Amino acid sequence: MGEKINIGNNVFVYPMATTIVGTHVKGKVNFMTVGFISRVNSTPPLIGISIAKCHYTPKGINKNKSFSVNFPSKEMMEVTDYCGFVSGANVDKSGLFDVFYGELDTAPMIAECPLNLECKLVKTLEFPTNYLFIGEIAGAYSEEQYMTDDKPDVVKMEPLVFTMTDNRYWTIGEYAGKVWECGKDFRKG
Repeated sequence: MGEKINIGNNVFVYPMATTIVGTHVKGKVNFMTVGFISRVNSTPPLIGISIAKCHYTPKGINKNKSFSVNFPSKEMMEVTDYCGFVSGANVDKSGLFDVFYGELDTAPMIAECPLNLECKLVKTLEFPTNYLFIGEIAGAYSEEQYMTDDKPDVVKMEPLVFTMTDNRYWTIGEYAGKVWECGKDFRKG
């Protein structure tokens, strides 16, 4: 093993999910690419997304108390990237996708994405640069073609992930092992 070196404190966990968050802002559908996302609770199912305060999307989430989280496939890389560097304050992104709704009428979801979550806002935490929005997953949507054994299949979905320090998109690599199983026979020493 090599010697550990201090690499500073501004690091990111790799890889980060690439998602497109949807909401209504000023009565219009808006989408924004978001990477700071994580499940934060099992029951009820809660998800957290962190968005810089300077962006347009937080206005819609705060007003409507809802948002969607859409997981694009690798085929959607260019439009996903576009949604991340143009602001809905300046560009109308409402026509970029086929939009559908579940139970929440202010959480627009993207039909082209293999997996969609509609979320009810339950808490907003404010930090110096970002808001952390905690949403309860009100519904999850996919298609049969992306399922295996009635569960979303990450291989079939071909999701995008990204690395923040080098600003690159990636796809999921090869299967490495089964969780809560591959370590059963591990013995140290």
